[in-house]
Amino acid sequence: MSDVLNHLALHCRRLFLRNHTVDVRIGAHDFEKHAPQRIVFNVELFVPYSASTPTQDDLAEVVDYDFIREVIARRVAQGHIVLQETLCDDLMRELIAHPQVQAVRLSTCKPDVYPDCEGVGVEIFQTKLPT
Repeated sequence: MSDVLNHLALHCRRLFLRNHTVDVRIGAHDFEKHAPQRIVFNVELFVPYSASTPTQDDLAEVVDYDFIREVIARRVAQGHIVLQETLCDDLMRELIAHPQVQAVRLSTCKPDVYPDCEGVGVEIFQTKLPT
């Protein structure tokens, strides 16, 4: 795995969306099913320099950050999600399918579930590179 991470670090630009907060209908517990709750998304896309180095200073030459936000918005709009794992897996499938994206790190965090911790969440990482 370290060879893959080294390759990504040397050959890819890391695009990120940090602390993107969205109200989501999510949760397995009864108290979570009555109203949306805040989910904090952190997403990193690894895009090869060859596919993310603009020559004309044009948005069409790179992966647009709106792509990440739109993927999240579309999935959230589909209705109640029971598990953060399901949400992460669904988002990962769409993000990693982008032709320019070589790897994705994605996390979700529910900051309001328990009063005795900052949040609970899930993080996943996937790459198209052989491991």
